[in-house]
Amino acid sequence: MVGRLLRLIGVFCLLALIAVGTALGWGYAQFTRPGPSAMDRAVVLAKGSGLQEIAARLAGSGVIARPLVFRIGVRLGRWSRGLRAGEFRIPARTSMRDVVAILRKGETIVRRVTVPEGLSSTRIVALLVQTEGLQGTIPQIPGDGMLLPETYHFSYGDARTVMLDRMTTAMEKTVDKLWSSRQAGLPLASPGEAVILASIVEKETSLREERARVAGVFINRLRLGMRLQSDPTVVFGLTGGRKPLGRALRRGDLDQATAYNTYRIPGLPPGPIANPGRAALYAVLHPTAGKDLYFVADGTGGHAFAATFAEHKRNVKRWRRLEAARGK
Repeated sequence: MVGRLLRLIGVFCLLALIAVGTALGWGYAQFTRPGPSAMDRAVVLAKGSGLQEIAARLAGSGVIARPLVFRIGVRLGRWSRGLRAGEFRIPARTSMRDVVAILRKGETIVRRVTVPEGLSSTRIVALLVQTEGLQGTIPQIPGDGMLLPETYHFSYGDARTVMLDRMTTAMEKTVDKLWSSRQAGLPLASPGEAVILASIVEKETSLREERARVAGVFINRLRLGMRLQSDPTVVFGLTGGRKPLGRALRRGDLDQATAYNTYRIPGLPPGPIANPGRAALYAVLHPTAGKDLYFVADGTGGHAFAATFAEHKRNVKRWRRLEAARGK
């Protein structure tokens, strides 16, 4: 009787081992077989997500078909603590085993946001608010001239305030570096004045090859004590940089008494009128040498420069004829 019972127990254990082995074999096959997704998928895993939540997120995104098998495989491999948070790109047909490898490696999708030169800080903040993947509010708008325009990379979930901190640090480092290697004898008393003038140059021309020459005009005017007479400063005085003026400047605008109207005030305005880029900053600190004191649009997207008022008047007349021919 005892022998028969032992034989039954042996058979039962054997069947159990066969069942466990079969289950493990099936599970391993499921864990290593190609995944169900026919295309690459972007999956966001929030910080603090547990294994069950991660498996559900992957299944909901179509990356895996059997979340229970995924969880068991991760636990057997003791990989739970190594799974990273972030936004991941999972290639089509990726197996659960390879999904785990991607999450453990932690190479998240790199996003980017490009900040154009010459925007006000108000408009840069609006751009960040509209940028998908960034999170959080911006309690205070930085002053104009504090943010360096360029392309910034970030990961999903990065804070908008952190992006602003990066832009501020980039501007400080750029200004410090350029200021230390500036031309000698410039009529600029501080890096802050360089940023102010660079913001004006940035708004006056979008042509890289013109920036140093435009800067040279303003440097010459500062040396001679002439007013800068820059239209963009007038616009900033009217709008505060919060929005475009939406119309052409009128003669009466030039008479408006604002702190930024360089037709009325001597020297530089009290602050930047935009956030200048690296090229404009460099141009101001390395301006073109010459006698130019004036410039006006030439009808091709650039400017005609002049050293005398008489020459400037001829350039203005030529510009007005072009405007009239275009019906403006």
